[in-house]
Amino acid sequence: MSKGRSEAAPGASGILLKYLQEQNRPYSAQDVFGNLQREHGLGKTAVVKALEQLAQQGKIKEKMYGKQKIYFADQDQFDVVSDADLQGLDARILAVTAKVQSLQQSCRHMEAELKELTSALTTPEMQKEIQELKKECAGYRERLKNIKEATNHVTPEEKEQVYKERQRYHKEWRKRKRMATELSDAILEGYPKSKKQFFEEVGIETDEDHDVKLPDP
Repeated sequence: MSKGRSEAAPGASGILLKYLQEQNRPYSAQDVFGNLQREHGLGKTAVVKALEQLAQQGKIKEKMYGKQKIYFADQDQFDVVSDADLQGLDARILAVTAKVQSLQQSCRHMEAELKELTSALTTPEMQKEIQELKKECAGYRERLKNIKEATNHVTPEEKEQVYKERQRYHKEWRKRKRMATELSDAILEGYPKSKKQFFEEVGIETDEDHDVKLPDP
């Protein structure tokens, strides 16, 4: 014989009653279903029916909140809490909260330390790195030795002479570029075509055509 449509799944009522009493806060049927579905495998229909039955039996309270029903444990079953007890609970909450914050801070410190240790080189990696650095240093020492022993060093006087020649050529380049620009501008004043066409006909190639820029002095 099939069960009545209003009968909840076996065990569902006990699970929901225990849950509401332990949590002692209001829930909608959707909230209860969402919180217990994974752990107990209850369907939404079974949750709704069980809550309605518990409310009809007076084991829990039911109230309308807007367009949905809210269910919560019958408060008459709980002892009356005095102001002193409430103050004690508040003090315990503050103490536990402070402890939780302290533990969270400790966890953050340990996570940072773990991250630092994880990113650090292992002993074999450090030994390999040291060998590579020694090899690199040996190469630098050899290069330095060859440079010191070389006989073709540039003297300060030669270096100064090269720098002066560079300045002279740079100055001449700038001067000739300016003269060429002024000359072409003068010709273009009476030239019927564009500057580009003039350069193409005459065969003038500019620095820009070859991506050459005048270096800094």
